[in-house]
Amino acid sequence: MSRRHERKAARDLAEAPRPEPAEERCALCLRPIPAGAKSSRHHLTPRLRGGTHKGTVRLHQICHSAIHARWTETELARRLTEVDTLRSAPELTDFLSWVATKPPGSHAPTRTARGRSAKWK
Repeated sequence: MSRRHERKAARDLAEAPRPEPAEERCALCLRPIPAGAKSSRHHLTPRLRGGTHKGTVRLHQICHSAIHARWTETELARRLTEVDTLRSAPELTDFLSWVATKPPGSHAPTRTARGRSAKWK
């Protein structure tokens, strides 16, 4: 193939329509995560408890903050290492109902849940 044809083929390839990447969904609330939305990876087993090389899931930042506002790393490591277990936890049902009414890219500050002392005290 001549250089001219190689350049044209490269140009055609660059201009070809690319398929849209599949939109990621939050593993906790199941809403889509838009490209510009705040999001993070949640270690299903906390890194401090040996989960450095174990599975992670993509969550909206507000969902991730809600998890860590309600449970300590030890509690998460002992009984909440699966997404289904987190989703069905009674402590999160009100939050999940509330967040389901919000747009996918929304974010709000998360406070420590009532009845739980701050980690640093």
